[in-house]
Amino acid sequence: MIPITRRMALLVTTAAVVPLLVFGLVAARTVTNSTRESVIAAHAALAAGSAESIALYLESSVRLLRAAAADLQGIGLTRDQQQRILSNHVQLPFALPADMVMPEFRELTVFDAAGTPVVSSQLGTPAPRRSALPMPPAPALTILPVEVDADSLPRTTMTLRLQEERATFLVADLRLESLWQLVGNIRVGGTGQALLVDETGRLIADGRERGGTRVARGERLGAHPLADGTGATAAQYVRADGVEVLAVSSAPIRPLQWRLIVEQPAPDAFAAARRLEIQLLVFVSLALLANIAIGVAAGRSLLRPISDLLTGIRAIGEGRLDQRVHITRDDEFKLLGEAFNATADKLGELQQAAIRQERQAMFGRIAAGLVHDLSHPIQNINNNCKLVLQMHDDPEYRASFARLVRREFGTIQRTFEDLRNLARPIPLERFPVDAGKLVLDVVERMQVQGSVAGVAVEAGTVPGETLSIEGDLFALGRVLRNLVLNAL
Repeated sequence: MIPITRRMALLVTTAAVVPLLVFGLVAARTVTNSTRESVIAAHAALAAGSAESIALYLESSVRLLRAAAADLQGIGLTRDQQQRILSNHVQLPFALPADMVMPEFRELTVFDAAGTPVVSSQLGTPAPRRSALPMPPAPALTILPVEVDADSLPRTTMTLRLQEERATFLVADLRLESLWQLVGNIRVGGTGQALLVDETGRLIADGRERGGTRVARGERLGAHPLADGTGATAAQYVRADGVEVLAVSSAPIRPLQWRLIVEQPAPDAFAAARRLEIQLLVFVSLALLANIAIGVAAGRSLLRPISDLLTGIRAIGEGRLDQRVHITRDDEFKLLGEAFNATADKLGELQQAAIRQERQAMFGRIAAGLVHDLSHPIQNINNNCKLVLQMHDDPEYRASFARLVRREFGTIQRTFEDLRNLARPIPLERFPVDAGKLVLDVVERMQVQGSVAGVAVEAGTVPGETLSIEGDLFALGRVLRNLVLNAL
C-alpha cells in the first residue's frame, strides 16, 4: 500500500515538475532552433559579403580587360603604341593603394583569328602561338579553369573577342593570389574557413588546410551537399575526415556562376548554443530540485496532521482512550483534531459508564447465583428441621437428618469457596463418578422439597453394574438438583 503522504508528495512534486520539464524541453528546442537559424544567417551574411568582394574582383578584372581592349581599338595605332598600352594596363594595379583588392595581369596578348600573337605586354620573348582559341560571339568573354603555375601560384586566362580583323582576341594571363588571399582570410569562429567553386563544383580557391594542393589537382566537390548549387544553401554533414561541419553557400557570383561556401565545424558553430543549453539545463535542474524540496516540505507540513490523527486513531483502536492529538495549524485539520479529542473524551466517559454497568451486572449475577445456589440447601435444611421436630424419636430419621445437614452444609461451603475464588476460578476436577449413586443422592435430597411441593420424587431401579462418568461430583450434582428444582 502506498501511503497517502507519499502520494500527496508525489502529486505536489509532479504538479510542479511536469510544467517545468515541458518548459525546459520546449526552451531547449527553441534555443537550439533559434541558434541554428542565427548561425546559418550569420554564415550566409558572411558568405554574401565575401561573394560580393569576389564579384567586385572579377568585375574589376573584366572592366580592366575591356578598357585595354577599348584602348587597343584606336585608329592608326602602331605595334609599339599597342604594346605600351598593354604594358600600362599590366602595371596599373601596382599603382593603386595596397589595401584595394585589384586584379593582377601577368600578361596581355593580342591574337589574330589563327591564334598567332600580334602584340604582347611583355618585351623580348613573344607569346607562344595558341592552336585553339575560344570563339565566343563578340563581345563575349571566356575564363578558363584555374590552374597552378610553376611557382605554385594560381592563375587563369581570360579571353575577350575584339572587333578588329587582325586583332581578333585579347588574352589576359590573370594572377589570382589576391583572390586566394581573400578566400583564405575568411574566418568563421575559431576554425571555420571558406572555399570557392565554379558551377561544376571544381575548386577555385580553398582556405582550408592544404587547399592549394587540392586546387592544383583540380579536385571537385562531388560528394559535397552544396556542390551542385541546385539544392539548399545550407547543410550539416560529416566530412571525409569524420568532422561534422555546418556549410553555407552564397548565391552564384556573376558572371561566372562561382559560389563561395563557408564551412565551420558544428561543435564550434553551436558552441554558444551548447553553453546556453547547459546553462538552461542547470537552471531547470536547480529549479526542479527546489520544486521537489518545496513540494516535499509542503507535503510533509500538510500531511503531518493526518499522520498525527492516524496515530491517535490507532491508539483508540488499541484501547488507549487517553491518547490525544495536538495540531497547531489554524485550519480544518485543527477542527478535525479538536473533534477527535472530543470523541476520545466521550469514548472514555462511555467506557467508564460501561465498566460501572458491567460491574453492577456482575454483582447482580453473583447475587442471583448465590441466592439460587444457597436457597436450595437452606430450604432443604429448613424443611428437614421441621420434620425432625415431629420425628425426633425416630433414630433412622435422625441419622438421615444428620447426613442431610452435613451434605447441605458441604454444598454451602463449596458455594462460598467458589465465591471466594471468583477472581481466580479453580478449574473443575474431573474424577470417575458413579452415576447411579449420584442420581440416588439427588433423589434423596430432593424428596423433602418435592413433598412440600406435593410431588413425589423417586428413583427407578439402579442397574447392577456401576456406570461411571468422568466429571466433577459437586458440579454434576448441582446441575441435577437445579433441573429437578426447576421441574418442581
